[in-house]
Amino acid sequence: MDPIYRSHEIREIEARAVIAPGTPPLMQRAGVVAAHFARDKLLRGRRRILALAGPGNNGGDGLVMATQVRKWRLDVNVLFMGDERKLSTDALGALMGWRAAGGVVFSDPPRGDDWDLVVDALFGIGLERELTSPYVELVTYINRQRCARLALDLPSGLHADSGRVLGSCVQASHTLTFIGLKPGLLTSDGPGMAGEIRVEPLDLDPAALLPPRGFAADDQVLVDLLPRRQINAHKGTHGSLGIIGGAPGMAGAALLAGRTAQHAGAGRVYVGFLGHAPAFDPNCLELMLRPALDVGALPHLTAFAFGPGLGTSDAAAEVLTQLLSSEQPVLLDADALNLLALDDTLREQCAARTAPTLLTPHPAEAARLLGGSIEDVQRERIPVTLALAKAFNAHVVLKGAGSICATPDGRWFINRTGNPGLASAGMGDVLSGLAGALLAQGVAPLSALLGAVYLHGKAADSLVAQGVGPVGLSAHELIDAIRAILNALPRRE
Repeated sequence: MDPIYRSHEIREIEARAVIAPGTPPLMQRAGVVAAHFARDKLLRGRRRILALAGPGNNGGDGLVMATQVRKWRLDVNVLFMGDERKLSTDALGALMGWRAAGGVVFSDPPRGDDWDLVVDALFGIGLERELTSPYVELVTYINRQRCARLALDLPSGLHADSGRVLGSCVQASHTLTFIGLKPGLLTSDGPGMAGEIRVEPLDLDPAALLPPRGFAADDQVLVDLLPRRQINAHKGTHGSLGIIGGAPGMAGAALLAGRTAQHAGAGRVYVGFLGHAPAFDPNCLELMLRPALDVGALPHLTAFAFGPGLGTSDAAAEVLTQLLSSEQPVLLDADALNLLALDDTLREQCAARTAPTLLTPHPAEAARLLGGSIEDVQRERIPVTLALAKAFNAHVVLKGAGSICATPDGRWFINRTGNPGLASAGMGDVLSGLAGALLAQGVAPLSALLGAVYLHGKAADSLVAQGVGPVGLSAHELIDAIRAILNALPRRE
């Protein structure tokens, strides 16, 4: 999995990097690499380039790029938005190099919109404030161009660590990011702003300079997820999952989770209802439907998923108390999380568990658990997920675009699968059933969480590729797609 670095870590890597005598400094490397990328991938014979250089080192990268492109006799225009007196030594050198090459700088976009490439080098990882005039107008100008739009390091207006838009943001077709991936490119608003992402390490070995704590989840999380099934296996070999939820009017949530677990390989699936338990599920006759307390007391279950359609009644709290005392892995979702937020005793009981615990909050549930607001959560998605993992001694996924997964020991991961079709009722219930099925089959908690989140999004992506969604994609449609992907995976012996 590719490492991800937050902005303070990138600065630490830069500080630790030893630049050997006679080798180019990092800004020079970044600019030259960007020039080659633009010429070889984006221009392909076309010539007119507009580079917008901002007041910091990101602007210096853009100036070096423009200077290199000019040497190839391409038509490059530079709009410089800075104060020469306040530039760093490297950025000032880049500006002087541009002028020495015969380049001039504009303070407003030159007339005409017939560019072949617009390069965004206004702001890099240091931006913390919302954009104001004249930068808002420049971002609007960039986004209006119908050519390729290349962002250097990250799109201007995107927060490097959280992925939130700072008032206004360049919508790039391509982002060339330096040294390592930044979390803001992969989560929240970032995936919609960054376009195609390419990482250029600039001849550094970032992991050797600073071992990463964050990673981008990829197909590796699915490798060896489940063992090969033996010829003499029986239903008990593959675990027994108890799913508890289904308060009055919410039976569908529990059934969705149960159907998913059945199709994801759990040997036996019991669904316990806080409301009246249906006699059977006509769409999945294999499910065993019982009252919630009965399922919670079954001695042979190998994992529990608690929360789909649960409600926050006293009866629900009673079952949660029972499950938190279990020695089996437990996944808590939806109203199970809201019950934790309401009761300090339950919180303490959860944190004291020695068996694996998985929490799957969306931003509103995470805000309730931490006593903050949704805005606070979205502003600090990684720190919030890490705080939840530590406070509850649990493996946690903070759902949303670029879901964040975190472990109690401080590791974190960003998921890169999924699409807007997942913004539909019942999708979280499917995720709970999938993760619960993996836990029931003996998959380790981190692997179960990462595998479920990644596979959930991958199933949605496969359906959209077939023309099923994203508009109107329904949760139940994911179930067969999940089974198909699971059966296509390589198996360990």
